[in-house]
Amino acid sequence: MIMLKALSSQKRIEIIKTLSKEQMHISALAKRLKISVPVAAKHVRILEKAGLIERKEYGRSHVLKARGDRLYEILDAFAERSTVKLSRGSSVLDALKMTCAVETKRINDSELLISIDGKEGYYLYEVNNRLADIPMNNYKLKNNDEIQLKRLIPITERKITVTIR
Repeated sequence: MIMLKALSSQKRIEIIKTLSKEQMHISALAKRLKISVPVAAKHVRILEKAGLIERKEYGRSHVLKARGDRLYEILDAFAERSTVKLSRGSSVLDALKMTCAVETKRINDSELLISIDGKEGYYLYEVNNRLADIPMNNYKLKNNDEIQLKRLIPITERKITVTIR
């Protein structure tokens, strides 16, 4: 709940966007956003309390940085949840077909997931919070398992500019 409160301010969202692009001292952040340092500090405290930004100390200087990983936790709360009953030895793909419209593409012996409920993209899956390393049509369920299906969304993690000498 504290995270949602922290994200309820447009100015705090601007702070997160700014800090996700570059680390910054609070005075530089205030200047960039055209707000006073005390106002920026108030917003920063709320975002720190929610775990959405972190502060690194270098001597007496404090540098702020966004924590994008915490935003994913918020999105996880909105994931659709389903329960299905299957026989031991059923595949992950069998479970998916019972809960949503699945489109796959067969490559050799593997079924690759290319669309769920019309949402095209690249997908991977975890069983009991462990990334699976075999195709979902070959992964046999043995226990009461939890499957997490994750659509890969292209997010730039790092940009590298190369200059040739």
